[in-house]
Amino acid sequence: MSKTNTLTNPKTQLQVRNATPADIPKVAALSHRVYAGTGMYGYSEPVLAGQLNHFPEGQFVVTAGDKIIGYCATLRVSERVGMKSHTWEAITGNGYASTHDPKGEWLYGMEVCVDPDYRGYRIGQRLYNARKQLAERLELRGIMFAGRLPTLTNRIKRFGTVEHYVAAVQKKEQRDPVLSFQLRNGFEIIGIIPHYLDADKQSLGYGIHLIWRNPKVQQAADKGKKKNYGSRLPDSVRVGSVQYKQRRVKSFEEFIDIVRYFVDVVADYKGDFVVFPELFTLQLLSMESQELTPVQAIEALTKYTPQLKDALRDLALRYNINIIGGSHPTRMPNGRVENICYVFLRDGSIHEQAKIHPTPNEAYWWNIEGGSELDVIQTDCGPIGVLICYDSEFPELARHLTDQGAQILFVPFCTDERQSYLRVRYCCQSRAVENQIYVVMSGNCGNLPNVANMDIQYAQSCILTPCDLPFARDGIAADTTPNTEMVAIADLRPETLLTARHSGTVQNLRDRRHDLYSIRWKGK
Repeated sequence: MSKTNTLTNPKTQLQVRNATPADIPKVAALSHRVYAGTGMYGYSEPVLAGQLNHFPEGQFVVTAGDKIIGYCATLRVSERVGMKSHTWEAITGNGYASTHDPKGEWLYGMEVCVDPDYRGYRIGQRLYNARKQLAERLELRGIMFAGRLPTLTNRIKRFGTVEHYVAAVQKKEQRDPVLSFQLRNGFEIIGIIPHYLDADKQSLGYGIHLIWRNPKVQQAADKGKKKNYGSRLPDSVRVGSVQYKQRRVKSFEEFIDIVRYFVDVVADYKGDFVVFPELFTLQLLSMESQELTPVQAIEALTKYTPQLKDALRDLALRYNINIIGGSHPTRMPNGRVENICYVFLRDGSIHEQAKIHPTPNEAYWWNIEGGSELDVIQTDCGPIGVLICYDSEFPELARHLTDQGAQILFVPFCTDERQSYLRVRYCCQSRAVENQIYVVMSGNCGNLPNVANMDIQYAQSCILTPCDLPFARDGIAADTTPNTEMVAIADLRPETLLTARHSGTVQNLRDRRHDLYSIRWKGK
């Protein structure tokens, strides 16, 4: 027995439970450990976040004390989709579970992995039992998946074909470490899928199409129970976008008083989020007696970073609201300058999202460099994403966040004239349509004559929706008057997004051709 096996401690208990966002780093590490040497890769944290955000009820972990030793991932699929031949990438949305169908009649198993140090404790059995219990609770027709054949590559010469090998396993003339286990657990073979996962060299790319039929499904139907399609989403999320006027301030306290005013206003309207524009903290440079060089300006702003974070975190806590803190040029510990959006949640936590693509002006004036991480942020109103201004013009970024489960995309922006603004506006509307998400834009108006690159501003902040019947007629939930300081407020309904994604006039996410293209994030 491995020395890392904590079950040697009699006080350690095994537990099967639903996965949580806090589990994601440990599950990622487990999956990399399990697939080491197989030619396949473990899951990245963004992929796991997508699985959890799309179907939180369907993801399970097994723990031994505080150590995660097993994981399984599922989604729901329709019988029409699940019964026909398919590939792993297409049916799972390249692993993100973005293809999850809340009305699907079948539970689809996309992953089971167990820590090698804990084999022999029937961890896989526990996970399969959890899946069956979930299928019964949701009154689904059963469970389906395509199983691996990890010893096929070593035995194909002996049996000649995969069909002969599978038949031998069914007759119990040959034992397979995975398929034999699945057959003992009541699964039946309905087919063999070639090229199911070509990266699985041990299985020669084959998947064994298996189903388990829920014996209680007819009994549950007779009782007339209503189906439960997963954990309840908030009925509505109220968002306030601040079109912020740049003007001179005499002190940091005066700046925070202005910010506090808008936080107070949106909180009085029972808002869940208040959003500020990109680079709105450059207003702090107006306190300087003379115009600073770009290097001097960055250093001057950097000294306010700790105060800014403390002040906005305090506002989020005091006003019980989530604050999307625009963006703030920040000198990083490694010496780089990045344009950071600080997100302050009302539970007191602080999250950061760097701008991935600095504009030529930012690179020239501020020597700003792009970040390399893009992850959803888990909030009490569901998963959200942040793209700072120019980043919204790159569709891959929004798709990456949507694959992780983002339902609302916040876009703090800063544009100097109308054409610049419209590039961002049109792209944000496109992101809302193609990803079937809400997009919230917040920009600056006014001017700061002595601050480089903030001479003039053009903004028309807005809250955008997909363009379909359940949403606002023009795909605009709320709008502002151009270049006027004001707040746009709208109620957004996550459940309407899910309805549109699975039964809308068009179903952009559902109709993607995963067999032809996908987004693979190469950053951190």
